[in-house]
Amino acid sequence: MLGIDISTSGVRLVELSLAGKQDLRLERYAAEPLPRGAVVDGNIENIEQVSDALRRVWKKSGTRARLVALGMPPASVITKKIILPAGLSEDQLEVQVESEASQYIPFALDEVSLDFDVLGPAQNSPEDIEVMLAASRREKVEDRVAIAEAAGLKAVVMDIESYAARAALDRVTALTPKSTLGQVVALFQIGAQVTHISVLLDGVTIYEREQPFGGNQLTQDIVRAFGLPFDEAEARKKAGELPDNYAAEILAPFLESAALEVTRAIQFFFTSTPYTRVDQLFLAGGCAQLPGLLEMIAGRTKIAAAVLSPFQGMQLAAGVREAQLRNDAPAYLVACGLALRRFG
Repeated sequence: MLGIDISTSGVRLVELSLAGKQDLRLERYAAEPLPRGAVVDGNIENIEQVSDALRRVWKKSGTRARLVALGMPPASVITKKIILPAGLSEDQLEVQVESEASQYIPFALDEVSLDFDVLGPAQNSPEDIEVMLAASRREKVEDRVAIAEAAGLKAVVMDIESYAARAALDRVTALTPKSTLGQVVALFQIGAQVTHISVLLDGVTIYEREQPFGGNQLTQDIVRAFGLPFDEAEARKKAGELPDNYAAEILAPFLESAALEVTRAIQFFFTSTPYTRVDQLFLAGGCAQLPGLLEMIAGRTKIAAAVLSPFQGMQLAAGVREAQLRNDAPAYLVACGLALRRFG
């Protein structure tokens, strides 16, 4: 099964396999850009353009797998923890969940795709269980399923992008479990248009938020400064083929803005929760590898910071180029988390 991440900027594919009993191997990964406007705010605006990009990335990767795990943007999914009596049968549980769901979902139940997962005994009430409820508009789920089908693939898992990212992060932090035990860890995924912030304590999300800030702002600055079309500006930004004054006049102010956004987000976390510290900060997303960004954020926040590679500790298939992967990896956090569902 492949992990397929459909974002504003492109489609990313990851295929993992088991190497031995427990080790994972990255078999292949690939990306294909999307035309502007094909995906807006997590909504599929042009199914044909997105399915064409998915078909191209599938061919480019060289995989034969046709089953895929897809992700929904967090803003498109309502999640809620509910308490139900323990000892219910599967059918009784389903009826109870639907009954509870109708209180939290502002749509008719026949318009939503609904799922739930039993988390375990309720904390202060041993005779009850805690259940996680997730619901999304059915049409949004069907759009993604249709994209897979149009590309000749079959969607078998629909996850939430932020949960997939967390699964990938959990795997990396589990490699050194003692170092993160009891620590407050903040993950900043800086995408094309939005930065998604997750704060976790011992693997449990204690805070989530999105901020309208991303790499497209830097691309727009390049467009204005050098008079380039947007797509060319984006390509040159990635390839590092810009005039000599780019670093000082365009990149440096963007890095300042990014560091300010991260600092503000952390302050907002402190003022809106009982927590007063962040012990470790991870950067992911397409912007994470911008030269100077990590150092600027670490300097401003005074927090230990690192760029997150979701493939850390994995074996690499013969076709994966390690040097290229180091640069690409942070953008594949969600796709890697989705690919991990193969082993769930």
